[in-house]
Amino acid sequence: MSDAPKDFAEMLNAHRGGWNAAMGLRFVRATEDEVVAELEIGGVHHQPYGIVHGGVHAGVIEALASTGAALSAGARGQSIVGLENNTSFIRAVRSGTLRATATPVTRGRRTQVWQGTVVDAEGRVVATGRVRLLCLEPGAELGGEAVTVKS
Repeated sequence: MSDAPKDFAEMLNAHRGGWNAAMGLRFVRATEDEVVAELEIGGVHHQPYGIVHGGVHAGVIEALASTGAALSAGARGQSIVGLENNTSFIRAVRSGTLRATATPVTRGRRTQVWQGTVVDAEGRVVATGRVRLLCLEPGAELGGEAVTVKS
């Protein structure tokens, strides 16, 4: 029996929807301790100057942080929502494959903080970020409705 953490990447890719599907985000590894994904850049990711829109970098970092936090909090029956996303854009990118990695800074019962890095095909850092997330108890309300995870 292996002590390696359970990898949920295959399951996440099989049930990809929403923003992740629209952006073409593919999970490479997804555990409670590290989430890695790749994204092939296309026109949908560009801003008017032909470079990747900063929102794509921020969204990828948040998607990975939220996924990792959810894997951790899910064992307690909790759901996760983002509270804060601070993303810095380091290098402009026009094309190619981006690879992003997110790891936990802290995982508490009420909040988690994850950090993420996006690199280009040459391994150069193109964006970094930190996301703070709220752990919601089962049945907690958000916007007047109980939070439920949609597949």
